[in-house]
Amino acid sequence: MIRETPVLSSRTLGERCGGTVALKTENLQRTGSFKLRGALAKIAALGDGCAAGVVTASAGNHAQAVAYAARARGVPCEVFMPEIAPISKVEAASELGARVSFAGVSVEECLSAALARAATSGLTFVHPFDDVDVIAGQGTVGLELLAQVDDLALVIVPIGGGGLASGVAIALKSEHPEIRVVGVQIDSYASVPASLAAGQPLAVQPALTIADGIAVKGPGELTLGLLAHWVDEVVVVSEDEVAEAMAFLLERAKLVVEGAGAVGVAALLGGRVAGAKSGTTAVILSGGNVDAGLLAQIARRHETQAGRRFVLLTRIPDRPGALARLLSLMGTAGANLIDVQHVREGVELHVRETAVQTVLEIRGRAHADEVLRVIRASGYDPWVVRTLGGDGAPDGPRRRFTDHP
Repeated sequence: MIRETPVLSSRTLGERCGGTVALKTENLQRTGSFKLRGALAKIAALGDGCAAGVVTASAGNHAQAVAYAARARGVPCEVFMPEIAPISKVEAASELGARVSFAGVSVEECLSAALARAATSGLTFVHPFDDVDVIAGQGTVGLELLAQVDDLALVIVPIGGGGLASGVAIALKSEHPEIRVVGVQIDSYASVPASLAAGQPLAVQPALTIADGIAVKGPGELTLGLLAHWVDEVVVVSEDEVAEAMAFLLERAKLVVEGAGAVGVAALLGGRVAGAKSGTTAVILSGGNVDAGLLAQIARRHETQAGRRFVLLTRIPDRPGALARLLSLMGTAGANLIDVQHVREGVELHVRETAVQTVLEIRGRAHADEVLRVIRASGYDPWVVRTLGGDGAPDGPRRRFTDHP
């Protein structure tokens, strides 16, 4: 039931990072992530031991995987998910037949609830990462890479609880000890570096993140020891770097990858990891289950940061035809209008004036200069807001701006 996911070359990543870069597309796996490998391995190992059903805890991907595996086995499945879990992941687990319950805002709270349920119900608990069978299942990603890439030199893998990184590293290094394995965490859940330094699992405080698939407060007892022994290095990337990596994969590779799955590409693009000087660098895209709304926000943010969109705040006379004239000027300059709204508060205005905020799609910075020139030549004095926040509102104070965005 496991799909052997493709390995795709990335010329653009190779040019930016140096060397040959390949993408292991676990985002194209059934249920949308690598998690199915571990879930199927665990259900198979349990055999008749899970006849009464299984229960687990997950931010989403493991929940879907266990639900899929349980349905294939013909046994009931219950999952506990955080209250802030992405809607798409909750719905997917339910559609696969799982009974979904919510327990707090963290995976750890869900784990406690799932363990309590297992103790009173006869259901068998399936841990999302700190389990030998689950880790072995995740290791099949590494085995596939060995068969698909002849000159594998470096593998970059996301780390949440550490099951995927542990399994992949063991599979790779058992055959070829010279292959480097680098794990990547997001800074809001970067528990592993400190845990490795302390020699014991340490927890971080729950935080909002776009990488919910690796939003685990700390590694497990089992996975921490395996990470210490088998993984060469662990690096940390920022939320902004992950957002840009998701946009890069969408635009350049035509791949929908969730935040957790994009941290490896973020590490390469951000210079946190250098590509292998010889041989192939493989990046594991661990999942593709992302809400469409978040993906749209990330794409919009990327367009703005790339200089393809900007926001103008312009005072106009508060009389009929004034807005139409301003918008006509923008169209004459070749700008595409994305959004327009009147703003009457928070801006110094004459009693017979109003302000208009417009979001414009442009062709780059030089085009932005031309749009501003046309508008100013007609007597307007626009203010420019550099960027947009995730909800479309300015993320900085409005200010007079005389240069391009």
